[in-house]
This record gives sequence, C-alpha cells and structure tokens, in this order.
Amino acid sequence: MSRLIDLTLTLQPGMRGVEFEQNTTVAEQGWNTKTLHLYSHCGTHMDAAMHFEASPQTIDRVPLDVCCGPAWVVDIPHIQRRALLGIDCLSGVADEAAPGDALLLRTGWSRHAKDLDVYRNQLPRISQSLADWCVERQIRLLGVEPPSVADVNDLEEVTAIHKTLLGGGVTIVEGLTNLESLTARKVLFIALPLKIAAGDGAPCRAMAIDDPDVTFP
Repeated sequence: MSRLIDLTLTLQPGMRGVEFEQNTTVAEQGWNTKTLHLYSHCGTHMDAAMHFEASPQTIDRVPLDVCCGPAWVVDIPHIQRRALLGIDCLSGVADEAAPGDALLLRTGWSRHAKDLDVYRNQLPRISQSLADWCVERQIRLLGVEPPSVADVNDLEEVTAIHKTLLGGGVTIVEGLTNLESLTARKVLFIALPLKIAAGDGAPCRAMAIDDPDVTFP
C-alpha cells in the first residue's frame, strides 16, 4: 500500500533563520496573518547552483522534473559526529543507481535538529570522492538530513563540495527529516522549493511516496 510520507522540518520561531511577526488578528482587523522572515536556506531547503556560483541557475529555474523522481533510500546507521561519507557508505546502491536517480541518505541526523551546535557544527559530511561519484553517475538529486552537505565552518570544504555537486548537475536538498518512516529501498521523492526570483535557494516541502511493492524502471 502506498503511503505519502512528509520529510519536511516544521518551520517555527527559534529555528536558525526563522522569525514570525504577527501582522493582523481577527480581533483587530478581522483575519489572522503573519509576516514571515525566512533565511533562504532554513529548515528543509533546496540549494540552487548560484548559491556557490557553480552555475547561473537560480532556484526559480530548477526544472520540476528535477524536483520529482525516483530516489534510493541509503541506510547509513550509527553515524558518528563529523563523519566523512564515502562511496563505501552507499553499499549495494552504488552498483544499482542509474543516471537520473536521486539518493536520500538516511543517517538519523535530524534527531539533533533542536541542538544547533551538534546539528550544524558537528554534522556528517559528503566526501570529495562521493561528490565526484554522484556527478560521474549523473545522480539527479542528493538529499541529506544535516543542514549542509559539508562543514559550514570550513569555507574551503563547503565551497568545494557544493561546487562539485551543483556544478555537476546534482541538485541538493538539505535538512530532511522522518526518513526512518520510509520502508521501501526506492521511493518517489518530491521536493518543491518556493519559486523565488533569482533565488540562491529556498525552503521546500519534501515528501516521498513509499510503497515496497512498486518497482521502478
């Protein structure tokens, strides 16, 4: 039986880059509204290539067929803080992934989302060899649970990994959660970013259609 699984962090005040401001209320104006102040890479979000000037592509120019398609769910259990993830972490998926597939790295890291120091500053990272492999294998999209694919406190590393992936045609989705709810090895993954003109990235609603009985071509 197919299930639609939400893989998106809930945006709420207190998260990095998220502030809400009450704009109107039913009592005073007749309706409730808020003004949202959102960092372009807050919560669950998609990076555009121009985030690191890997190409001129902006978030409003990311094709919808990149945002939706088959994705392998890769189990990487017992992840260590600041672990460097290599091709060996992909296990059998490394042999099965085809051009146009996506990878969702299930590390359980989203459990640290409320502890910003651990979540952001001690995250597991994509190695250069794994980034190169994704480009060579023509992986369509790479989804991870940490808020970045690389060490945000190391400008050389975070620039190199983002430029390799984004410049090589691999779209990045960061800040995924609830991957433990997926039961199939391969799912239909959907991540729809806000359509922001000339955007370097945007929060997105990420989800997966999970059905162990479905076989993807």
